[in-house]
Amino acid sequence: MNRSGKISILLIVFIAFSSFAQLKNKPELNEKFMDMGFGIFIHWSLDSQLGSVISHSMVGASEDYVNRYMNELPKTFYPNKFDPDEWARLFKLTGAEYVMFTTKHHNGFCMWDTKTTSFNIMNTPYGKDITGLLVKSLRKFGLKVGFYFSPEDFSFIHKQGHLISRKGEMTQTTENEALFEYDKKQLDELFTKYGKIDLVFFDSFSNKNIVQYVHEKYPDIVVTRGEMQTPEQKIPDGAMQGPWETCMTMGTQWQYKPTNETYKSGTELIEKLIEIRAKGGNFLLNIGPKPNGEIPIEQEERLREVALWMFVNNEGVKNIRPAPHKIKDGDLWFTQNEKENAVYVFITDQKGEWFKGFRRNFLIKYLKATPKTTISVLGQNDKVVEYWPENNPESRFIQHSGGLEISISRAHRVYNNKIWPNPVVVKLTNVEFTE
Repeated sequence: MNRSGKISILLIVFIAFSSFAQLKNKPELNEKFMDMGFGIFIHWSLDSQLGSVISHSMVGASEDYVNRYMNELPKTFYPNKFDPDEWARLFKLTGAEYVMFTTKHHNGFCMWDTKTTSFNIMNTPYGKDITGLLVKSLRKFGLKVGFYFSPEDFSFIHKQGHLISRKGEMTQTTENEALFEYDKKQLDELFTKYGKIDLVFFDSFSNKNIVQYVHEKYPDIVVTRGEMQTPEQKIPDGAMQGPWETCMTMGTQWQYKPTNETYKSGTELIEKLIEIRAKGGNFLLNIGPKPNGEIPIEQEERLREVALWMFVNNEGVKNIRPAPHKIKDGDLWFTQNEKENAVYVFITDQKGEWFKGFRRNFLIKYLKATPKTTISVLGQNDKVVEYWPENNPESRFIQHSGGLEISISRAHRVYNNKIWPNPVVVKLTNVEFTE
């Protein structure tokens, strides 16, 4: 064989090996992830005591600040009101399918009982394995378990003598071999101590080696950040193919912020969930518990508003995919369930108060009825309006040359003042999308 032939063979082998080496999430697990639609993110670490940005205050800090952060803050971290069952009950009510918990943020503080470092939850006055307690409760209430894990570790690189910086070369496991080995030991603990873990979120600029390590050793764990697009604090302009996930705060900060905080309304959060699902993504909504372990009342209020809406409308959010051709028509968003041949129409941004029992009509340009088309409003039976027996709330539709007109009544009483400010969802079966 001549030299060029040998080179060609070696090149083919190299390409084949490279392709094989770049492992990915299993396709069937990606599909299940896309079905879930909604998850809860939890940012919580020892610096929640200060109300500061999580971890990042260590960057650019004086040596005195860093030393007190690592040596003094653990002595006062005492989340004695942490009730994992209560958390899990609330998360379950919201309609979330999975929870992503910050086991270790960039600061390097471990929220589990680890043998790799003394900078962990067991060396605090609380002295209990928070991660283990939470995992047990999440499983008890049927929620999937996800771990946020930062391969970057400010405490580790500080001990190595490197400058604390997210952009520093030695902050990345791809450049710092000792850090890579350290992180692998921690991941082995997390993925073997608590039974099957469903998802992992790697928050670092360079994480290919960590991602491949998980794919090789724990192939049934879905990698979100590190494997798929995970827009942060924003929603893409249009629909995106394949699994993706927007993560977003309720206010302006990921961790608990006791002052100077501005929260999104429950309606805003619900409408963001709708938009994300219509575009094919999952919504990972963040909370930041207080240092004592309680969920702040402002955050609980919004979770419960989402919970009520999801209790009524979760069918349009779970096990769906983006509609073909058009994902919205004005203020109407679409999702579809191909298995049930159903399209869900989310009526958002309604101007003026929509009172119980009042009827409104909407023209949808991109849908066409068939002889088998049915219509209903999620959560209501279309048979009765409370205290208004002469009112017929039955949902109707008429096919016009310019689109499908739907006529619906908001007949379901969910608020005492008879006004429901959040989106109504209409289910249409056996309809066709027009170009």
